Amino acid sequence: MDPSDDRAGRVIPRWLVHLLRTKPVPIHWSQLVRAAVVLSAPIAVGYLVDHIGYGALVSAGALPSITADVVGAYRSRAKRLSGALGAAVFGFALGVLTGADAVLSALVVIGIAAVSALISDAGSNASIAGLQLFVFTVLGTGQSTAGVPAGISLTCFAVGAAWGLFAALVGWTTRATVPERSAVAQVYLELATMLSAAAADDDETALDARYRLTQALNTAYDRLLSARSWLPGRDDTYRKLLNRLVASTPLVEAAVAAVNEGVRPPREVIAHLTDLSTAVLSGAPLPTPPSPPDDRPEQPPAVAALYAALRDLDAEKEQLRRARPAAWRRVWEWLLSLSSGPLTWLAAARLTVCVTLAELTRFYVPNDRSYWITLTVGLVLKPDFGSVFGRAVLRGVGTVVGAGVGGAALALTPHAALFIPLVALFGVGLAFGKGRHYGLLSAFATPLVLIQMALSSGDYEAAPERVVDTMVGCALVLVFGYLLWPGSRRPVLGRRLADVAEAISSYSEYALRPAKDAQRRNERSRRRRKAYRELSDVRTAFLQNVVEPSAAGRQAVAWWPGIVALEQLVDAITAVAVSLDRNVLEPPEESEVRKVRAALAEFSLAVRTGIEPPPVDLPQGDQLAGVRSQLAMALDVITGPDLHTFRHVH
Repeated sequence: MDPSDDRAGRVIPRWLVHLLRTKPVPIHWSQLVRAAVVLSAPIAVGYLVDHIGYGALVSAGALPSITADVVGAYRSRAKRLSGALGAAVFGFALGVLTGADAVLSALVVIGIAAVSALISDAGSNASIAGLQLFVFTVLGTGQSTAGVPAGISLTCFAVGAAWGLFAALVGWTTRATVPERSAVAQVYLELATMLSAAAADDDETALDARYRLTQALNTAYDRLLSARSWLPGRDDTYRKLLNRLVASTPLVEAAVAAVNEGVRPPREVIAHLTDLSTAVLSGAPLPTPPSPPDDRPEQPPAVAALYAALRDLDAEKEQLRRARPAAWRRVWEWLLSLSSGPLTWLAAARLTVCVTLAELTRFYVPNDRSYWITLTVGLVLKPDFGSVFGRAVLRGVGTVVGAGVGGAALALTPHAALFIPLVALFGVGLAFGKGRHYGLLSAFATPLVLIQMALSSGDYEAAPERVVDTMVGCALVLVFGYLLWPGSRRPVLGRRLADVAEAISSYSEYALRPAKDAQRRNERSRRRRKAYRELSDVRTAFLQNVVEPSAAGRQAVAWWPGIVALEQLVDAITAVAVSLDRNVLEPPEESEVRKVRAALAEFSLAVRTGIEPPPVDLPQGDQLAGVRSQLAMALDVITGPDLHTFRHVH
């Protein structure tokens, strides 16, 4: 389905349709079960020893192990969770130790907000650690007034963090290679899905499958390159998986070329890809690849390339291990990124200003437990988590629903033991909603935290106040962090699209010329992955912006045809590269390749400046007919009377 389809907007506003839409994230049952056990078991133990409040604090300490975890390699998860849980413990300690002094705690929370925003620029792991640091500093200030000694609170919380980390990583000893195997197997499965759609002439499904294939490739490379490729020589399993993934490059290119050219791939090829996925997942030897039928010696180039790629897939070609950058170099690169532009500083300034306003508001709210105002502001304004408007709306709605459910649970639960299954249920909902829909996440997180805080403090009547606090926090964000903040509603998607065009131009330089040696083929593969990754990122940016009723949302909808055109352009370029590899296509003239790059340069310049490009001389040779068609389509998006829609992208 076209994400920019506005038919529903005839009755419901387009931005609201996209705001309510959930992401099609697979259900990981092990995560749901772990969330239920990790969060409810401490409360059960606390109930059995007649200290259910302490058990609730342990459960709160384990909470980041659920919210911060991702599906991936155990080593990567260990690094991510260690940083997130360590930051949560440190933040909780700061909050508990300073919360009794209103002025001091406000200054600490404001300082932590600024630090949290700045470290978010250092990468995904640093970003989630920064969020946990801020969230639990704020929650710690609230816990400081609960009457529990600071030493006991901190000990229980730290025990909970250790428990959550243990539960998340206990499977490492028996399932060490499963995440990496699953990632590589998913690549073959998405290839089979894409070719099946092509065989059924289902172009829309094939396009969606190609996008999922890009995501699967990104995930597989991320897991293997970042987590394993630099390991010592004894990690043969991981290096073999990496070699197999890299060897899949010709197969991916051939499959994309087949779909782009409208070729119906043989059913035996699709079945073999499914068998490959099963073999990789189970660790079994790869099945024998099929051979081209003798009665059809003349195969289309893309189909011949598919058979050849399957035949060469099991060849063991050793890949060089990537050197792991030193810690000081990663810190230095982060500092350089902070000094290279104002975006991170502006995000930090916005978060700091709004948190300061939230802390000042707390002094004028009669409720002395109004720390959720600040908590709401921080959760909504997290710099790298998407649309501020969308998160504010979803946070408000989710909290109202969640507080209603949590308040009813606290008021109507006749026996403390019944909180154990309730926490397990809300934990399952939290793990289910995470990554699927922010409103759903908020709706389950709110009653869960309400119960944890109520059990630890003895305050069972906080739900109505939490709703008011959340509404105040969302209002602060919408007014001062969105409506009044300079540039918050300014379109930004165009700049990302211009970057994509430049990445495709870089890829075309290698893909439209014969790859005469291994070095050139490897460089072509690297640039192809970069182009597809940039396209994946711009799709994500589209989904973040399209939920806004501002100019940014309207521009996102207008840019959608350009995104699709560039995706199909990369596929067309890849099809040419496959034909060149099979020697069934004469190499295009150098002047034709330069025309492709010049057209992409004009596209990028027009997107960045909002100035209509001059007439562009497109390649005319038969070899680049498909490329020419997609280039023309992309250029059509930025020409004509609607060009004003794309202006002011900076």
